[in-house]
Amino acid sequence: MSLKIKLVSFALCPFVQRSVILLREKQIVFELEYIDLDQPPEWFLRLSPTGKVPLLLVDDAVLFESSVILDFLDERFPPRFHPSDILKRAQHKSWIEYGSTLLMGMYGMAMATDRETFIEKKASLERDIERLAEPLESGLFGEEGVFTLVDAAIAPLFMRLHYHKEFHQEGEVQMPASVSQWAARLLNRPSVQASVVDDFADRYGAFLVEKKSWLLMQSG
Repeated sequence: MSLKIKLVSFALCPFVQRSVILLREKQIVFELEYIDLDQPPEWFLRLSPTGKVPLLLVDDAVLFESSVILDFLDERFPPRFHPSDILKRAQHKSWIEYGSTLLMGMYGMAMATDRETFIEKKASLERDIERLAEPLESGLFGEEGVFTLVDAAIAPLFMRLHYHKEFHQEGEVQMPASVSQWAARLLNRPSVQASVVDDFADRYGAFLVEKKSWLLMQSG
């Protein structure tokens, strides 16, 4: 018996994007509904105890928190993208959580309204991204070309950093060569390219302008 899967999202949310990437990698049939988080519908507030996205509706059940949703989708629908080894699987989950820390660091940088804060936040993010190099180069994240849940969790970060560089030259975040190559591979992956709305770049740029991001204030 097939399950009815519906993902509730905000069009620019990187945490929701993780779930979309995985759903597409597994070729799961699903419905995707975008809401306005500034004015969320009442039905959403009734279902989401945190008032945040992503929200995954599985028949009549409700799941929230992106890492939980990733785990459920991976356990319920083949193929499995988590390692079979218990310890390695736990390590992957740890780095997925670290990916959430990186996303928040990226958001803090993007929201900076002056150059001094932007440069400070960017330097901090660059130091944090450097920590990805060792597990990546050691093979912990899997073989090159073999998709894992870590890929799904980190790809939204790389996509936004790509657009920051497009918006303005000072938006370029320096990364170790291995991490930069990883980012390029993920951004070329069909599931990642199809995980956002068609006009994502325009919407994301408009969002940063609305928030008076220093990065976008310089791009004009």
